[in-house]
Amino acid sequence: MMPDSIDAFVERVAATRADPNSTNFFDDTRPDNAIRRNNLARYLEQLAERRPTTLLVGEAPGYRGMAITGVPFTNTTRLRRGVPRFALFGTAQGYEIPDDSGIAAEPTATVMWNALVELDFLPVLWSAYPLHPHRPGDPRSNRTPSSAEAREWSWSWRTLMDLFSIRSVVAVGNVSRDTLARAGLSVPHVRHPAHGGRERFTQGLRELLAAGVIG
Repeated sequence: MMPDSIDAFVERVAATRADPNSTNFFDDTRPDNAIRRNNLARYLEQLAERRPTTLLVGEAPGYRGMAITGVPFTNTTRLRRGVPRFALFGTAQGYEIPDDSGIAAEPTATVMWNALVELDFLPVLWSAYPLHPHRPGDPRSNRTPSSAEAREWSWSWRTLMDLFSIRSVVAVGNVSRDTLARAGLSVPHVRHPAHGGRERFTQGLRELLAAGVIG
């Protein structure tokens, strides 16, 4: 993958406008979003160096995680401390740590990276709807994205599949499963790690790895 392909992907994400009940935290009309655009580009660059072949597609970013950091399934604590097993994240790797004052860290991010380290498995992470969907008038809330919203953003995970020459895709949670199915993809499905799903999520990935379905 060439850097200009990553840049083009980030630019397209940043140029796509959100509706009133979603936030595009990469929006290129807001200078403060440059931190998140830089972090996403750096994340994809680091992945390109490691050549992952599996894409995990989640539901949508939460306001305590990716909406702050710009990196899928990653909160500021993980971004700052890094993931030594994979030599990912941290300021020494070119990431910037956004200000998250007054916002508790996203717990799903901790579960996700703990599971990936335990399994020694580094996939590409993304979401069916990669903007932050929130309740009307309440940006510090999360809501389930609609099927129409997810369909509108299907180009993003398809682009990542092409950029990384992805060989296997896993749906993380029911929203992702339904989105991929509507797009004509029949893929394995694992429990979302949020809301007590840690054990089933980890076990689901473990079984897929053992069976050679993903790698």
